[in-house]
Amino acid sequence: MKTPHIKTELPGPKARDLLARDSAVVSPSYPRDYPFVMSHGRGTEVWDVDGNRFLDFVAGIAVCSTGHAHPKVVEAITDAASRFLHISSDYWHETQVRLGERMNELSPMGEPVLSFFAQSGTESVEGALKLARYVTGRPRFIGFLGGFHGRTMGSLSFTSSKYTQQKGFFPTMPGVTHVPYPNNYRPLLAGEDQGQAVLNYIENVLFTSNVPASEVAAILIEPIQGEGGYIVPPDGFLEGLRALCDRHGILLIFDEVQSGIGRTGKMFASQHWGVKPDIMTLAKGLGSGMPIGMVVAKKTIMSKWARGAHGNTYGGNPLCCAAALATLDLVAGGFMDNAATVGEYFQARLRELASRHEVIGQVRGKGLMIGMELVTDRASRTPAREMCDKLVTRAYENGLILLSCGQSTLRFMPPLVVTTGEIDEAMAILEASLIEVLAGA
Repeated sequence: MKTPHIKTELPGPKARDLLARDSAVVSPSYPRDYPFVMSHGRGTEVWDVDGNRFLDFVAGIAVCSTGHAHPKVVEAITDAASRFLHISSDYWHETQVRLGERMNELSPMGEPVLSFFAQSGTESVEGALKLARYVTGRPRFIGFLGGFHGRTMGSLSFTSSKYTQQKGFFPTMPGVTHVPYPNNYRPLLAGEDQGQAVLNYIENVLFTSNVPASEVAAILIEPIQGEGGYIVPPDGFLEGLRALCDRHGILLIFDEVQSGIGRTGKMFASQHWGVKPDIMTLAKGLGSGMPIGMVVAKKTIMSKWARGAHGNTYGGNPLCCAAALATLDLVAGGFMDNAATVGEYFQARLRELASRHEVIGQVRGKGLMIGMELVTDRASRTPAREMCDKLVTRAYENGLILLSCGQSTLRFMPPLVVTTGEIDEAMAILEASLIEVLAGA
């Protein structure tokens, strides 16, 4: 079922030429799935170099929050570029200070915050880990199975969504202990409430037999797990984790790199449960495609590290800060609400699809951070890995850009500007592609 917008066999001749050039000069380590070679994009639509048009439900892995080339973001970048491109964090400039003020106004912790500026999610996580060790004087951390926090050595020590991300790089940073991320659909511990089961495991098993709570600097967690399967934790879990940290003097770090900046229908995913972290990491959707990351922490915490304790040459780049300010204006000015409304509509459409196809085991998510898990059968909930991979590829061939996550979950993360009409178009492509895969076409 090729849509009228797919004009050539994929990849087309221009794409094939560029792929050949790429293979001669670019690292083979990138985890690429299918040969999409982009030419340009507007909103939720993208075109490849051969003129084929696609709906982009990946958005640069949840990066292009305001859509491709939003005019207000482009204008902000152009204006900043006309003045200066770089000064370094040894000095000051208006846009960086204003972004720090804006983050303080958003009040993610319910009290004054300070911000450290970086260029990516992994750098933001590295900064958060260093801050936690510095202010607590403690050496250990707790992370979660299925988590993804980056690929530099500190963040990689927490990343466990696929073993291939760590294979060949051991040893990473020492002192990290992983526990299960609570998933009622795929429970790892005894008990119907996996949130409570995980809390009990940390408190009554880990802290009594293996990890002294008094040595744990911080617990690092995604409020909604991303690469691990777009898993929404059970209600009460994050509140319980906050209480556990408070009991033991442990800092709570929320990695909102993928879930933050309006993606879930609220500015930060943690706001769905009213839980406030001590430290938060941001990136991806913050800059609408410009490379920016932030470590945001309670002022009482970040004010404790000294001059020179941490730095970043490109952090606070004027173009990136300008893009972030424009992005926050757009997200708060309606795109976040659109994510909530259209996301609800999208999930309803996906559940209708599930009612017609037994291979869809679960639809889950919040806002426009949605996962659809594929299974060989609903009774056993056996992951349908091969089917998931084939569906991602077939959807691309039919004009829909998707990625998977977890063991066999399709993840949907379109720009926050996506319309119900574009959802309907995507659903038609998705179901047709699924039918083709099931038929062995």
